[in-house]
Amino acid sequence: MALTRPITAVLLAGGPRDDVCAGSPDAPNKAFVRIAGVTLARRTLDALRSSPGVGDVIAVAPPGEPARTELAGARELRADGPTMSLSLRSGLAGLPRNELVLVAASDLPILSSAAIEEFLERATQSGADVVYACVERACHAARFPGIPHTWAHLRDGTYCGGGLVALRPRALENLDRFLGRLGVARKNPLRLATIFGYDVLAKYATRQLRIADLERRASALIGAPVAAAVSTYPEIAVNVDRPSDIALAETLVTSSV
Repeated sequence: MALTRPITAVLLAGGPRDDVCAGSPDAPNKAFVRIAGVTLARRTLDALRSSPGVGDVIAVAPPGEPARTELAGARELRADGPTMSLSLRSGLAGLPRNELVLVAASDLPILSSAAIEEFLERATQSGADVVYACVERACHAARFPGIPHTWAHLRDGTYCGGGLVALRPRALENLDRFLGRLGVARKNPLRLATIFGYDVLAKYATRQLRIADLERRASALIGAPVAAAVSTYPEIAVNVDRPSDIALAETLVTSSV
């Protein structure tokens, strides 16, 4: 299945303030922290808008002036919720249930249109209802050596997660049942394996677990087809999760100009 028309994107720029905001007293959350003078949210939005495969962009953020200014390029601005799940629901509300939607985190300072296009192509070709971006360690190290990530050691290789997901809104009801648990565990591969079952945990502990095993188990848990999209663009996984990431992001942004 090929991409035949632009896909609607939902940019998740909601959530509370955290440690990343310590040096930005006016930022409602980390999406509005400036990297080399430009907020993370705007950098991510600009990447989405520069991608031919992306059509309308719906931004989900705390109501107020920062969002109105920084996300003015989105077609629509919607209020976030107290949880990621409710923010996602806000972004997906009213969209066709059976069509893929691109969901992007808002803390991707060097996200490129090429990375987005590749992900959309692979997500569409998979035919799955939920598609998660990931990057293999060797690919990441070739461009960004030394950048910290939480790595999952699988039989296929060693991977980290990316900041893009594609999903069909029809899958949200089932997906919502364990999104909270998944969000808590997303930086802990062993806890993720526990969610997927102890047989998966045993395979993971002995490095016998494959991506295909995770896809099958996730599909069974959610009740909808799930696929991983391995990206060849490591910038899809470069995000800002901790205060020390700000200086690193500024270095990457200025070196790529």
